[in-house]
Amino acid sequence: MERVKIVVTGGAGFIGSHAVVELYEAGYQPIIIDDFSNSKESVLRGIQDILGVEIPSHNIDCGDESALREVFSKEKDIQGIIHFAAFKAVGESLQKPLAYYQNNVGSLMTLLKVMPDFGIENFVFSSSCTVYGIPDQLPVTEQTPTKPATSPYGNTKKMCEDILTDVAKATTSLHTILLRYFNPIGAHPSAKIGELPLGVPQNLVPFITQTAAGMREKLTIYGDTYDTPDGTNIRDYIYVVDLAKAHVVAVQRLLDRKGEAVETFNVGTGRGNSVLEVVHAFEKATGVKLNYTIGPPRTGDVPAIYADVTKATNELGFKTTSSLEEALASAWKWQQTLANSQ
Repeated sequence: MERVKIVVTGGAGFIGSHAVVELYEAGYQPIIIDDFSNSKESVLRGIQDILGVEIPSHNIDCGDESALREVFSKEKDIQGIIHFAAFKAVGESLQKPLAYYQNNVGSLMTLLKVMPDFGIENFVFSSSCTVYGIPDQLPVTEQTPTKPATSPYGNTKKMCEDILTDVAKATTSLHTILLRYFNPIGAHPSAKIGELPLGVPQNLVPFITQTAAGMREKLTIYGDTYDTPDGTNIRDYIYVVDLAKAHVVAVQRLLDRKGEAVETFNVGTGRGNSVLEVVHAFEKATGVKLNYTIGPPRTGDVPAIYADVTKATNELGFKTTSSLEEALASAWKWQQTLANSQ
């Protein structure tokens, strides 16, 4: 039986690469589009090592309309797109807002412009819990009001959601699922793909693993005076493989035409962990003591946010299966693999 073709933009990135693996293992034919501006081509080898096959890959910017048309013409009969390709660092977006708007919003608009010409109707959008801003109540549901973003990055996610909703209202040909992620962590159990931050990590877990590996002198925890039980930020940390599986379920739902033209789902674990809890869970999972210090709070950081996942459980049939410690152990295994390959 011929595999259904699904384009994965940003397919060499952290979440994208794991989604490619899960799609292929579920019987789909993923096609990677990535310009490698925030990823490495070595990831393609990791994917191939896991799957035993080479996944088609196109080194283009999905904001480049002519290049996109060329790929869609060449690949033929694409049934859907999962759109990961975006810049994603909150701090960097405060310094380079124009780059974030141009890349994140511009690439979406180019995709939406080109898709109808190739009969592509199904679209899974990589959104974020940042659209909820600083929520009034926890946990957040899909009905929790979105708020003014605390960063240009968050604002691009909100704008992209609005664009997709407006386009879906204006046409009968677009069917889209907005997946609002919480905090993806960990690596594939094979340790052949994982998070590959270029330069200084912007996310907590790679900073933890690099500190544990001796690459960083210490981990700085940004603020311990938040209104949380231990004073540090609370987030909902989801194992990246679980998150990747949610995309497979979303794609199938679109193909089966089971939902409305636009649907939104929170994808998290449904529980929050503080930064200090993550540090201690890492130490417990790996037996490695971390050198950490408390620094000042970061601009744009939300004190606490975690998901209500009832809708994803009931309507998508999706639940996470891995614990925080299991996810952190996989991240450490990946870090050791990276160190051994240097």
